[in-house]
Amino acid sequence: MQWYNVGKIVNTHGIRGEVRVISRTDFPEERYAEGSRLALFMPNSKTPIFLTVASHRRHKNFDLLTFDNHPNINDVEKYRDGILKVSENDLGNLDEGEYYYHEIIGCKVITTDGTEVGTVTEILETGANDVWTVTPEIGKPSYIPYIEDVVKEIDVEEKRIVIEPMEGLLS
Repeated sequence: MQWYNVGKIVNTHGIRGEVRVISRTDFPEERYAEGSRLALFMPNSKTPIFLTVASHRRHKNFDLLTFDNHPNINDVEKYRDGILKVSENDLGNLDEGEYYYHEIIGCKVITTDGTEVGTVTEILETGANDVWTVTPEIGKPSYIPYIEDVVKEIDVEEKRIVIEPMEGLLS
C-alpha cells in the first residue's frame, strides 16, 4: 500500500495532548477533521501507528491536533518527529484539471514539437501558481509554470506532459 505525507509532528503544545504539525496537505480541513484516521510513521519504523483526530485548530503557522485517547502531554511526547500519512485509499477524487503531486512528479515533459525537456522532479508552490522543476538527463533544470498558456496536456496514466514553452522559458 502507498502512503502519502500530510504533515510532520514537530513538537507538543501545552499539557493537554496537543501536537504541533507542519502541514504538507492542500486539504487540512479534510485530513485533520474530527474523526479522521491518520497513520503515524516514526523515524526508522515502517509500521504505522493509527491515530484518530479528536480536535484541530490553527495557531500561527501550525496545525494543532489532539488524538482520541491521548489526553495529555505524556501520551503524545513520543510522537515528536513522526510523519502523519494517509493511505492511497483515503486520497479522494479531485476536480478535472487537478492532480496530486505524486501524479505529476516523475512525468516526462515534452514540447508540442516533440522535443524532450526532462522529468518533473519537484513542485514549488509560489502562491500564484505551482512551478515544476523539470530536470533533463544532462544539463540544468528548467522551471515550468503550471499555467494554461504553457501546459497543454497532462496524461498521468502515461506519465507524460506536453508543454508549449513561452519564449525564453527553456534556456
